[in-house]
Amino acid sequence: MSYRSKWIMAVTIVFGLVMLIPAVQAEEPIDFTQYASCTFTPASEDKEFIFSSFECTGITRSNQENKVFDNMSVLDVGVGRREGGQSTAYSLSKYMDRDGDYVIMEFNEFGPTGRLEGTWKILYGTGKWKGIKGSGKHVHVGGGKPIKPGTGQGYVRNTGTFELPK
Repeated sequence: MSYRSKWIMAVTIVFGLVMLIPAVQAEEPIDFTQYASCTFTPASEDKEFIFSSFECTGITRSNQENKVFDNMSVLDVGVGRREGGQSTAYSLSKYMDRDGDYVIMEFNEFGPTGRLEGTWKILYGTGKWKGIKGSGKHVHVGGGKPIKPGTGQGYVRNTGTFELPK
């Protein structure tokens, strides 16, 4: 076999291997603040153990130049409990962009009452978000005095990473 034939075969093999390598998904950072107003429905109003469901609606603001998750409408539905000065909550949230495409995220939160923090995980996405995966941390940053009984208004910060199929 000549030098030229070996060189052409090597280039062909390398090219073939490169074509067979699947597209690599690159993790990207995500950092957004979510502002929401929530309505709480108590199931137990005992002062030592409070159990309730909640529904929140709001909007997001990206803390990054790439504006990922900026101006997404939010619907958050969950359950929580407060025992003594500690709280826990579990919720599912729908983040919908201006095109109507959306992402579903799961939240697990715990901590001192009024300062919950925890983790989130992306479960599902549609449209441009189809196949999205990701996870991160979630912390309650602040809130105001409830504007009416059975409600709460506040904001939380979500940081982590996500990836989309190429």
